[in-house]
Amino acid sequence: MREYFEKIENLPETEYFEKMKQSLVQEEKKFIVTANPETLMFAEKDDEFRDILLNPQTSIVADGIGVIKGAKLLKMDLEHRVLGVNLAIKLLSYCNELKKSIYLLGAKPEVIEKMKETIRKDYPNVKLLGAVDGYVEDKDKVFEDMLEKQPDVVLVALGIPRQEKLISKYYEKFEKGIFVGVGGSFDVISGAKKRAPSFFVKLNLEWLYRITTEPSRLKRFFSSNIRYIFKIKKERGKK
Repeated sequence: MREYFEKIENLPETEYFEKMKQSLVQEEKKFIVTANPETLMFAEKDDEFRDILLNPQTSIVADGIGVIKGAKLLKMDLEHRVLGVNLAIKLLSYCNELKKSIYLLGAKPEVIEKMKETIRKDYPNVKLLGAVDGYVEDKDKVFEDMLEKQPDVVLVALGIPRQEKLISKYYEKFEKGIFVGVGGSFDVISGAKKRAPSFFVKLNLEWLYRITTEPSRLKRFFSSNIRYIFKIKKERGKK
């Protein structure tokens, strides 16, 4: 576990966002993984995903509060979170400000349609080069289209670890671009789902709001988080 935590960027959101803005301006390439405990537990049982996280080119940020708490249990210096949905919104905002291009892949057909409407309405200067739902059969063909169009930002909402594996498969072939696996962010940004109220966000309880509004998440959440806690405690005992 320590090897993952050592890679996580310990910057306040505002500083990390500014760093991403500069990358956009300079047309640098970035591959960002927004990590929660479930992310790290996937890596423990999936060698391909583990290699993606530990690749020097991958930037990892702490999305879930459980990552911060895990680092503290291991007495590692990590205190700042960068929420995945905030990052996606900020990248849209920067693309609008800088007149940059973006490509979207993932979510349900009705959600991707709402994303297109949201971008047209709220981010009129964004060049939307493509918006494909996550149910398209040939996702490789979508990435081949991206390669031709070379967008400045690519947001992939297919869930962990599918989104990261697909990005990793094609990442080296791109000349530029900020690539982020954004999970369920399209649902929130498009208004298809409500975001956790500020009260929950301030108390780092977004996970509780999601579970109460989507009970189907309960089993998966506790399964990954309980295993995560045991893993952290076991590793702490080695020191």
